[in-house]
Amino acid sequence: MKVIVFLAEGFEEVEALTTVDYLRRKGILVDTVSITREKEVMGAHQIRVLADKVIDEIAELDSYDGVIIPGGIPGATNLRDHNRVVEIVKTLYDKGKLAAAICAGPIVLERAGIIRGKKVTSYPGFGGDLKDSIYEEDNVVVDGNIITARGPALAVDFAIEIIKYLLGEEKAEDLKRDILYNK
Repeated sequence: MKVIVFLAEGFEEVEALTTVDYLRRKGILVDTVSITREKEVMGAHQIRVLADKVIDEIAELDSYDGVIIPGGIPGATNLRDHNRVVEIVKTLYDKGKLAAAICAGPIVLERAGIIRGKKVTSYPGFGGDLKDSIYEEDNVVVDGNIITARGPALAVDFAIEIIKYLLGEEKAEDLKRDILYNK
């Protein structure tokens, strides 16, 4: 299994890095991808992260099983406004691959046109931006190959759902035991 986690200036560090960490713990290959020509990306809380790749290095999408969009402002709007990011999200989704977004990140899924009639959630206040979706206020919402979550405090639950989707319930339960979740 292999996924993309996009990083844009102003991304929410907890959402991105918790997800990357937990997926890698379970053996999922994660490419963190900067949307600029620079691998260094500044998060919303002034934490610098060195991405694995820049977006121009993403040529072959068939090797990916999904894409993950962290929130944060202006990170999520930077991702939403980047045409190649939106194209990659739509292409992977159309191939039946995972499209996951947390916090403000679902605005990217909306721009890609993939949430019409789908159950989604987001950080409070972004529901109105998710046109034609079925908005729910649950912490994490799964609808087919779309996974969405509300915000930073739900990063662990978000990662667990992604692992469950990609690797199955047993691996998700393994992670929960490993990290002392619900102890």
